[in-house]
Amino acid sequence: MARPIPARLRPLRSVLLGSAGVLALLAPAGAQDIVLDTVTIETGEAGVPADGSLSAAGGGVAGASASGFQTQGYVATTTRSATKTDTPLVKVPQSVSVVTEQQLDDRNPQTLADAVGYTPGVRIGAYGLDPRFDAFFIRGLPATYTGIFRDGLREFNIGFSTFDIEPYGLEGLSILKGPAAGLYGSSNAGGIVDLRSKRPTRAAAREVEAQVGSNSRYQLNMDASGPLGQSETAFYRLTGIARDADTDYPFASDDRLMVAPAFTWTPDADTSLTILGELQRSRSGGTFAYVNDGNRVTDVAAGDPSFNDLDQSQGRLGFELERRLDETFTFRQKARVQSLDVYGEYAYAIGAPVNGVVARGSGNVAQTLKGVVSDTQLEAKFDTGPLAHTLLGGVDASYAQYTNLAGYGAAPSLLFAAPRYDIAIATPAYSVASAQDQSQVGLYLQDEVAYDRFTLTLGGRHDWVWTETESGTPDALTAQPEQKDSEFSGRVGLSYLFDSGIAPYASYATAFAPNIGTNSAGEAFVPTTAEQWEAGVKYQVPGWNTLLTAAVFDITQKNGVFFDVNPLTGTNEQVQRGELRSRGFELEATASLAEGLNATLAYAYTDLEIVEGTAATTGNTLSSTPRHTVSLWADYTVQSGPAEGLGLGAGLRYLSSSFGDDENSFKNDARVFIDASAHYDVPQVEGLRIQVNATNIFGEDAQICSSGFCYKEPERNVIGSVRYRF
Repeated sequence: MARPIPARLRPLRSVLLGSAGVLALLAPAGAQDIVLDTVTIETGEAGVPADGSLSAAGGGVAGASASGFQTQGYVATTTRSATKTDTPLVKVPQSVSVVTEQQLDDRNPQTLADAVGYTPGVRIGAYGLDPRFDAFFIRGLPATYTGIFRDGLREFNIGFSTFDIEPYGLEGLSILKGPAAGLYGSSNAGGIVDLRSKRPTRAAAREVEAQVGSNSRYQLNMDASGPLGQSETAFYRLTGIARDADTDYPFASDDRLMVAPAFTWTPDADTSLTILGELQRSRSGGTFAYVNDGNRVTDVAAGDPSFNDLDQSQGRLGFELERRLDETFTFRQKARVQSLDVYGEYAYAIGAPVNGVVARGSGNVAQTLKGVVSDTQLEAKFDTGPLAHTLLGGVDASYAQYTNLAGYGAAPSLLFAAPRYDIAIATPAYSVASAQDQSQVGLYLQDEVAYDRFTLTLGGRHDWVWTETESGTPDALTAQPEQKDSEFSGRVGLSYLFDSGIAPYASYATAFAPNIGTNSAGEAFVPTTAEQWEAGVKYQVPGWNTLLTAAVFDITQKNGVFFDVNPLTGTNEQVQRGELRSRGFELEATASLAEGLNATLAYAYTDLEIVEGTAATTGNTLSSTPRHTVSLWADYTVQSGPAEGLGLGAGLRYLSSSFGDDENSFKNDARVFIDASAHYDVPQVEGLRIQVNATNIFGEDAQICSSGFCYKEPERNVIGSVRYRF
């Protein structure tokens, strides 16, 4: 199903690739081609000064300006993700959470969902055990498809075609709560996650790590960084992992190979160019579902050992360039090509057991998702009388090409009391096909105006989107009417910073997100729109490396696309809902103290109402959405004495009860998960660390039901590691 780019869209693609120069040579050519993973070029310091991190070992690579991502231990003071400028977080009129590299080191998350699991307002686990997709919600709204960005650029995701995120390749991530379309265009109304790739460091720094864990897990990590030879202007980084692992599911693996090269060039103090790349292949299962019997999940796997595979190859290559033109103007440009190919095959249960027999079907899917994204911006800092301006203007553009082939057939039935999986399943022929091209261009302007202790943030953006869709069978694709969308989105916010470090704020923002993919009838989704009111307060405690935040919000979203599983067939579906309203408040505290204590505390209350749904769901609460979530993580390392270097960490994640379906006919129980870690920096061998991490250490055996289908929660997972930095 490799298709040429429509003639009407070729000029846009030329603009996108031409602005990036070298990217034109790396554009995806065929539906099955693999492109090197995103290379992102970012100006400024390439290393993140996170205590104890490999990036901190080199102090970062000096560039045109600060990197816009400043952290100390668990606490972040600045992230460019919030405003695309270097405005301190305490002055940003929006709730922003940051997971720093030291948090990643201490908790050792294995997926992106694990990495954000201690963030207020971010809900994970709606689909139980499933390492295939990083499914998570922000402020109750699904962020998997339109809420993931990498190095400030959108990462396309749809259906099975979701980029696998390897946490070891990150040096931190930022979570922006609420609409961010005024700057980023197409994005989730509940918020976005911006991933920050590992970058070169000025000083030489290297590490190797071996991990062994539950489910026969064996993993080797390596990370090396520093100057190229004796150069003072060219720096490199090379990160890689190799993993062979099983999972809690009896017929699925969690294998991965990843290599991520990076290069930074700083010819002078005003110029920086960083290239980030990644090439990755992952192997897992086509399904992680178990047979459902009524409103409960059973221990009988619906899949099959001879027909349960998900093989994914992905790549990205991009650049970021920053040039400080003078004391007033700074130019930035970034662009990326990205490509993903996925093949999956699976068996699934058709409804509940009938007379002790489980009927099953089979399916297979082949998808490709390729595209290019770019962002070009000019920042100006100047004064007009008593007003200090940070003015940012830019244009970004994207082009995505998505293809989908699917086939469905029969699979042997199972005896529910004594299931046997010894009959081969034939691969069904492809019977359903779709193809889609989507182009987007956005113009944005933002002004951060400072007067005395006030900061007024005004931003607006206009987007134009063209979507061409074909659907039908592999031999007969029928073109749907071209969909053209145009929308304005923006944000206005005001904050005030007191001498005490307390900063109250209020803001209003709107969102606009065209959706890639089609519904069950083969029709393109209409764009998702939303608006939000938010008020809050931030407190950067003077003399303490501590940040406290609180926020209340009210979001109304129309035409959101959700990832659901059809309870009758067990197959994956995208569903577009009429109108949802999410209201609530969030509390967060992060601290890194000199005595070796690091901690995060989070609480969120979320009331998510289906304002416009079916006759049976209107006015109800969206399924699997708990009203209350609480998380706490603390890590303490002994600073002196005989136990110097010994550290212990513990975490708690609580989710209150929720409804198991949108009809609110039954409930999921409240759940508590306890995580822990122990680590030891061996004093006699500098750079040697021994560490053990465990999640769900008490083996909480629970189920979670979403949209009427129930899943098993992940079981206890223990990983031991030995790391040596030199």
